[in-house]
Amino acid sequence: MSSIRNSRTRLLTAAATGVLAVLSLTACNDGSGVRRESAAANASATASTSAATSSGSSSHDDARTAPAGSQRTDHTPERKTPAASGNGRTGTVGKAVTCQGSNTKTVAALLNRPVNHMLLTVTNTGSRTCYLYGYPAVRFGAAQSVPPVIEASQPQAVVTLKPGESGYASVSLSATDGSGAHGRTEKSLAVYFHGPSGNESVGAAAHPALPAKGVYIDDSLNVTYWQQSMDDAVRW
Repeated sequence: MSSIRNSRTRLLTAAATGVLAVLSLTACNDGSGVRRESAAANASATASTSAATSSGSSSHDDARTAPAGSQRTDHTPERKTPAASGNGRTGTVGKAVTCQGSNTKTVAALLNRPVNHMLLTVTNTGSRTCYLYGYPAVRFGAAQSVPPVIEASQPQAVVTLKPGESGYASVSLSATDGSGAHGRTEKSLAVYFHGPSGNESVGAAAHPALPAKGVYIDDSLNVTYWQQSMDDAVRW
């Protein structure tokens, strides 16, 4: 009898222990317990990480796709305009002057066509534009006067020479039919330049070289006005 009672007691004790174990296990697996808090913490951490990643990616994309013009202008190099040239070809220095012996070079050359003619070529050797006014006042040898100009050769505008450019005039030396009087051979030539009024000579004269044998001239000697082109000069 006593043995049976002891067995029941042990059985009840074991059963109670089992019930307590089940209750404890149920409490540990409850969705509202520790595991829910852990899941919430993990979700919060995941959300924070995603937000940070999204923000960093957005900033990177903005920097990558920002147009060049949106950068700060204080780092943009300043453009500089090239300085004006003063070499005399692309731009002259100072205002224009009168062409004369000291700022030009004059060359005299005999022509085959027209016959008995000589071409004067004046080249601006200065740093300023110069004006060739009127016509060349030429003196061969010891002549005291200058020959007349062919009035029909007068151009519509004053001949203008930028540095390096040339102007032209032709000289009819003698009559082609031999009708000219006082024919003679001269070996020296002086070329004088007119000013704006056309009545006076200005500056230094030019002294172009003549052929060693000289040139033959007579009283029919005359000259053209200065011309902008060689073709216009040799027409007369």
